[in-house]
Amino acid sequence: MGAMTEPTVRLLERLQAGDARASGELLERVYGELHALARRQLVGERAGHTLQPTALVHEAFLRLARAEPAPDRARFFASAARAMRQVLVDHARARQARKRDAGRVELAAEPEVEQEPALEILALDEALAELEQAEPRLARVIELHYFTGLESGEIALVEGLSERSVRRELAFARAWLRRRLDGPQRP
Repeated sequence: MGAMTEPTVRLLERLQAGDARASGELLERVYGELHALARRQLVGERAGHTLQPTALVHEAFLRLARAEPAPDRARFFASAARAMRQVLVDHARARQARKRDAGRVELAAEPEVEQEPALEILALDEALAELEQAEPRLARVIELHYFTGLESGEIALVEGLSERSVRRELAFARAWLRRRLDGPQRP
């Protein structure tokens, strides 16, 4: 992700000030990084997934354009990662709804051995929402690390923590999510 670059910070400031042209310039400046972030988010998706990184970037950027502008580069990418995750969750929910509607006829089909990626995305989103309710900072730290790709030192700067605290919170959040996701399945 790298350190904050002055031109990006200035573009974010212009965006906050209401400069309409700043949005397009910002997308142009950060497109490569957003595309890499989108590829990273799509790694766990099934083969033949209909949502490609370019579409994910554009859909997430549209959501970002409607939201309050981020005050700095790290928070911008955190917001972008969250928007991408939400696009994936919405896509998974829509896929599940289509499958439910089409599945009414396919009741005799063999049960699937592996859990559907859509279900995994939805379970992860539910777990992260639960973590966010219980421990908002832990949720932000895990999101900044896994979905934005920030390293411990960068997260420490964004969150105003020591790097050691970030590592400790990452370990705790990972363990919490693992227990939550590996726990008893809901009907």
